[in-house]
Amino acid sequence: MELRLDGRRALVTGASRGIGQAIAAAFFEAGASVLLTSRKEEGLAEAAATIEQGRTERSGEVAWHVANVGEPSDAEACVAAAVERFGGIDILVNNAGTNPYYGPLMELDRSRADKTVRVNQSAVVEWTQAAWRAGLAEAGGVVCNVASIGGMSVEPGIGWYNVTKAAVIQLTRQLAAELGPDVRVNALAPGLVKTQLARALWERGEEAISRRLPLRRLGLPEDVARAALFLCSDAASWVTGHTLVVDGGALAMPSGGVVA
Repeated sequence: MELRLDGRRALVTGASRGIGQAIAAAFFEAGASVLLTSRKEEGLAEAAATIEQGRTERSGEVAWHVANVGEPSDAEACVAAAVERFGGIDILVNNAGTNPYYGPLMELDRSRADKTVRVNQSAVVEWTQAAWRAGLAEAGGVVCNVASIGGMSVEPGIGWYNVTKAAVIQLTRQLAAELGPDVRVNALAPGLVKTQLARALWERGEEAISRRLPLRRLGLPEDVARAALFLCSDAASWVTGHTLVVDGGALAMPSGGVVA
């Protein structure tokens, strides 16, 4: 079955690279008009140009807007830009994330703890609020949050990051209950994907980690993008409040797996 988003208007945060860019590209190829957002203009321009290279007769439109996902005023401005450019918004993908701290919780400082919560957790609510006020409340639509299998497991060093991703999973359920029936809210929980953000976790041990996974390879951004396309398409019209695990079987491992 071909998954299409013809005529839909999407906003993807953290879309200048990695999973966010792959999701934006998948939506664009499926017929959606997509607004990319992240903090750096240069990265957005490059990502938009890369996505345009995949244009076909059935592709949508691609545009970009600079925004800091951790700033509520930027959320309002970015959503407004999407509405002005496309005439509305139907899909919001809360993908942007950060992990400024690696280490035990007993050594976690307040500054990096707060930044992680602001970007990974609070922003999910704030960007969803902005999209809700900009038209989702009346016209309906879809919200897709990017969590992590770390929110379902325990892993040394990235415990605080995992706590915020567990919060995203719970926020997804809560928002689904509050925003239905016209707005569906789901989440993705990727395993270890070969992105810049996760490079320190996979770069030196890719071969060894891959051997431990049931599917014998690490994830690619496109693996997550295809799952996002499903959740945001009409094929998932009776799916809400769900977190779809995309991890190559990591959580099926007796040791508990490898997290993104």
